[in-house]
Amino acid sequence: MTGNYIISLYVFVLAGFVGYLLITRVPPLLHTPLMSATNAISGISLVGSLVAAGGKFGAVSTALGFIAVICATTNVVGGFIITDRMLGMFKRTEKPAEKPAAAPTESKHA
Repeated sequence: MTGNYIISLYVFVLAGFVGYLLITRVPPLLHTPLMSATNAISGISLVGSLVAAGGKFGAVSTALGFIAVICATTNVVGGFIITDRMLGMFKRTEKPAEKPAAAPTESKHA
C-alpha cells in the first residue's frame, strides 16, 4: 500500500466515525427534516458511484461502483419517500362544509 491509499483509508474511516457520531446525536424530532435535506448529498454520491462503476478503472472498481450505485439509489429514493410522507402529515385535510344554523323560531303565545 502506498501512502496515498493509507491517507484515503484514514479519511474514509474518519468520515464514517464523524457521520455516525453526528447522526446519533440528532434529536428524533429533527431526524426526518435532516434526512430530507441530505438528499442532495446522496445525489452527489450517486453521481460519484456512477463514475466509479462506469470508468474503466478495473474489475474491482466496477463491482464496488455497481454496489455503490445500488446503495446510493436506494438512499435517494428512500429519502424522497420519507420526505413525501413527512410533508403529507402537514397537509390540511378539508373539513366538511358546515350546515347553516337554523333560524330561531319564535313562538307566539297568546
